[in-house]
Amino acid sequence: MSARARGVDLGCPPIGPSSGAVLQFLAAALRAKAVVEIGTGAGVSGLYLLRGMLPDGVLTSIDVEPEHQSAARRAFADAGFGSGRTRLIMGRALDVLPRLTDEAYDLLFADAARPEYPGYHQQGVRLLRPGGVIVFDNVLVSGQVANPARRDAETMALREVTRAVRDDDRLVPVLLPLGDGMLVAAKAG
Repeated sequence: MSARARGVDLGCPPIGPSSGAVLQFLAAALRAKAVVEIGTGAGVSGLYLLRGMLPDGVLTSIDVEPEHQSAARRAFADAGFGSGRTRLIMGRALDVLPRLTDEAYDLLFADAARPEYPGYHQQGVRLLRPGGVIVFDNVLVSGQVANPARRDAETMALREVTRAVRDDDRLVPVLLPLGDGMLVAAKAG
């Protein structure tokens, strides 16, 4: 069974091929050696990231679900990535991120717990080296974020992180119309 099929079975929809291609491109363009992924899922986005990273790069992936990390571990092994290329951390990202080293990462990809995206922004900028990139997936939620009648916690957090990234003088952002919207920002340096 493929990582994509495992993701569907586990109820964690995998990233689409176009968004995955952007992740692989960014990892390659940055010559990434150290990447943080929030939301391991079944390993689909991690595979794209690993394929773009330098051969000695390490992907740190955070997830609260043990079955997701087990599926991802299998996907990485099936694709030929040794266990030394990944560091899977079980836990809530906002508890794990503060323990990671300042300015030590080339890329941070967030695709989990959308109400926590504003916190990922705050931690992510601290973790990125100058020139590093932060990526938030699904920021448009099928156009629902633009609907002013939507006032749920997830929608409000997505609006907040979009404004915060736009207004952050340390970042150069762009919103890509892929999937349900991908907010990408480079840390000025």
